[in-house]
Parts: sequence; C-alpha cells; structure tokens
Amino acid sequence: MNLKERVLGEVAENFKCVEEISELNTLKVLEAMRRLKISDAHFKTSTGYAYGDIGREKLDELFAEIFCAESALVRTQFVSGTHALATALFGILRPNDELVSLTGEPYDTLQTVIGYSHAAKGSLKEFGITYRELPLINGKVDLAAIKHFITPKTKLAMIQRSRGYSMREPLTIADIEKICAEVKAINPDCVTFVDNCYGEFVETREPVEVGADIVAGSLIKNIGGGLAPTGGYIVGRKDLVELASYRLTAPGMGNELGASLGTPRLLYQGLFTAPHVTAQALKGAIFASGIFSKLGYKTRPLPNDIRGDIIQAIELCSAEKLIAFCRAIQSFSPVDSFAVPEAWDMPGYEDKVIMAAGTFVQGASIELSADAPLREPYAVYLQGGLTFEHAMIGILGAAQELEAL
Repeated sequence: MNLKERVLGEVAENFKCVEEISELNTLKVLEAMRRLKISDAHFKTSTGYAYGDIGREKLDELFAEIFCAESALVRTQFVSGTHALATALFGILRPNDELVSLTGEPYDTLQTVIGYSHAAKGSLKEFGITYRELPLINGKVDLAAIKHFITPKTKLAMIQRSRGYSMREPLTIADIEKICAEVKAINPDCVTFVDNCYGEFVETREPVEVGADIVAGSLIKNIGGGLAPTGGYIVGRKDLVELASYRLTAPGMGNELGASLGTPRLLYQGLFTAPHVTAQALKGAIFASGIFSKLGYKTRPLPNDIRGDIIQAIELCSAEKLIAFCRAIQSFSPVDSFAVPEAWDMPGYEDKVIMAAGTFVQGASIELSADAPLREPYAVYLQGGLTFEHAMIGILGAAQELEAL
C-alpha cells in the first residue's frame, strides 16, 4: 500500500467527523437564510453613499444570526482580517485603557497595530493605550494565571484563536469558553475579544455563543467560502459593534454607509458554501499532517488531534526545505503556477516572509496556500483548499519535492 492510501485509510474516521460538522453548519446557515427570507433583491449592487442598501443591511443581520450575536458589521471596505481587528480595537479602546493578550505574543501584523516593540506611527501605543500579555505555558493559555493577570483596570482581553506564526495549539471553542469565564469572574466589565481568523465553521459553535463580547475575522478565509473577493466582519454586542462602525466610517455615520459595488451575491453565496469549503480545507490539513508525520517531520496538530482552525504547521528545520515546500505548493496552483515565490519584506512583518498563493482571490488563505517567516524552526503553515482533491495533489507534490532534496 502506498503512502497516500495508507494515510487516507488512517484518517477516514477524522474525515467523517469533519463531514458531520459541515452538515450541521450548512443546516445552520441554510436555516438562517430561510428565516431571514434572503432573496435575489438582496444581491443588487449599490454605489456612492449607498444609503438604504437592503443587501448590506440583510447581510449584517444574517451574520449576526449565524454567530448568535446582537449585531454585525460585514464590509468589503475591510482590506484584511487585521484591518477588521484593528477597527474593533481602535473603536473600543480609549487613551489610558489597558489592552491585554491572553494568548501570548500576537500575530505579526497585529503587533504593528499594538505598537508591540516600539510606538509605530498610528499604533495603539501612540494613542496612550497600554498593553500587557500573558505568556503561554507549554503552548497553552495559562488559565490559572488569568485571575492574577486581569485587573479592574483591564478594558479589553484579546484572545487569538489561531496559532499565527507559532507552533502553539489553536484554541477550541471549549478553550475560549473557559478563558471568557475566567475573565468575567475577575472583571465582568472587561471586553472579551476573539480574533476568529481561520476558525469559522471548524466547530458547530462560534465564540459569541460561549462568552466572547466581540469577534472579528476575514472574508477571504473560511467564512467567505472562496467566493468573497475581499472584506472582513465584526460581530458581537451591539454597543461594541457600533463603536467599531464609527471607526470604519465616521462618528454619526457608522454602519449606514458602504457601497456594495458588485459583491453582494458573492458574499451571500460564499457564506452559504463556507461550511463545505472549510471542511475541504480541514481534510487537506489532516491529510498533510498524516503524510508529513510519516515522513519524519514534526506536525501540529497531529492527524487525530482536535482542531481549532484550518492551519497545518509543519517544522521543516531548514530555510532550504521551507522555500522548496512553498515553491512546490505554488507550482501545483491553478493560478500563477509558473511563478517562483521569494521571501520578501512584507508590510507588518519583522522577518522576511515567503508565500505560496496561486489563488483566484489574491491572498485568499481559504484557497490552498502556504506561508512562513524565514526564522527558526522554519515551520511552514499550510492552509486552505477549495477542494480536498486539489489539496491532496499539492501536498503530495510538496512531499515529493522535499524527498528529492
């Protein structure tokens, strides 16, 4: 039996679990669309100020319904997930407020937003917002230490669901529930804020359902289903989403503006397909973990581990292998397969970053992609795959490339 067939046999039960979650999430989205009576009228485009855009308003309502939130702000005007996160932070926090991270060091681009190592121009630090972070213990949130870390002064506690560029474990919904409960037990007024990137529809519940006050993410990851051309979302408590909307547009304008241009149908249709597409990406991640584990590489998560996001981390231990892996994934892409990825100084990152992203939507990491900073332990972060078949082909191609070195 060859390696591919062996791994597929071993992960069959994992795949079945992923498919069951996809079915439940598809039902949840379908039922929400039926209850809210989504129609072709909501797909009409708008321009200019776009006052009274019923498609935009209904999409906000639909996201709120699916996430069990009071309110939502879904906009193509968000240029990235980091932009959505920053909008929420700047909307809620004020000078002398304290922001804390409960999941250790934040993702690279969010460090720039915070003013992590220095007061970057326009950062939260420059606006007088203080920051502290709770170190992880063996890659996990130190739940026992939260009661000593959160104070009456803490305005917002940030929780990053995904691993970012680290080998820590992503958070499950059960983890988020425990963290939020600990925070509220110490300071009920502290805002619990979840970076939900890469986590949507991985489980049958979302962070708002387990105690998160506000949640943000990107439309060109799980929730856009591979069809959303750009954008992000913020969901949660009505008062907090409103504050974020004033930061996105202007005080007094909030969520009343925002032209949809040609995107409404893609956003609705992408949301509808998102549970299935997320399941395809999860299958690809599980398969990759099985393949590279058997080839002797350290993988996180392992094939049978519970997953909190769609990302598969693989330690390759050398810059040569890292670059070769990304180039192989690029070569098995439907778009720009002829391109050769190079590491470069991407905005918002401290280290040079290499990215394989032969995607229909530029930078869409729900499509098969791989990226990593060029730093030890030279771990590559693989994610996405609109179809499992494509993910499998690309993963096997990358494995062959590494074995040839």
